[in-house]
Amino acid sequence: MDSENRIGTFLRARREQVRPEDVGLPDLGRRRVPGLRREELAMLAGVSADYYVRLEQGRDQHPSAQVLDALARALRLDDDATVHLHELAAPAPRRRRRSPARSERVRPGLLVLLDAWAQSPALIIGRRMDILAANPIATALNPVCRVGTNMVRATFLDPSVRDLYAEYDKNAAETVASLRASVGPDLDDPRLIELIGELSLKSELFRRLWARHEVRDKADGDKRFVHPLVGPLDLRYETFAVNGADGQLLIVYHAEPGTPSARGLALLSSMASPTSALRPRPAAPSPGPARSGPTAA
Repeated sequence: MDSENRIGTFLRARREQVRPEDVGLPDLGRRRVPGLRREELAMLAGVSADYYVRLEQGRDQHPSAQVLDALARALRLDDDATVHLHELAAPAPRRRRRSPARSERVRPGLLVLLDAWAQSPALIIGRRMDILAANPIATALNPVCRVGTNMVRATFLDPSVRDLYAEYDKNAAETVASLRASVGPDLDDPRLIELIGELSLKSELFRRLWARHEVRDKADGDKRFVHPLVGPLDLRYETFAVNGADGQLLIVYHAEPGTPSARGLALLSSMASPTSALRPRPAAPSPGPARSGPTAA
């Protein structure tokens, strides 16, 4: 999990994704490694090459905010990745800590709210992207949306997920980036380590995406579904942090009124079983053992 040199691992992964021509540098012949050289990044950030080498090798773990911002600009990091870089450099006592054994519970009022949204797929995920609650239409939209499913595991190991998303590769990349944003620098959670280890062994795609160190908050976006019963659905989702519940996110899908997608959601709503949002739903056997952990909506 790169726990000893998180800053260096992140910087090296992102450096390798920046081409010289992307930042106005000439590409002078063959390169032994992809992306920018260390001295090129140091020059762009306005720091000495020796100092940058110390950062990437983990011999300096707490650079100043000014240096981090300069590196972020040189690497063309967006806001989410820049915040993540600053979190990696924060001294350990300032990092958020929570017991890995602590269970994540959903407030009863939120469960009532989810069930009241009969035509809006809605679910609540935890910081490792476990599904903690889902209303009936969310399960009708995506059968893996059931309590106890890990969305990351389902995205990469459940074949039905690949068939459900019209843009599977895009969704897979966003799922990995969202997991990194959710857990931040706290990569020493035993359950998270188990999840990353399992997926790294079983999915070459996950292993490649995780190594890119991309970070993206799951704020809002669009998803295209190819539903086996109601056909194509172009939906938008909005994400809300649950106050008082560290790391929990409420995700709600909706369609543009009057569109075929809106009519498809209405049909799904009529087919959905009126069960509680917290009750596990029957589903096809998953490729991994049943456990509570993250999954991808």
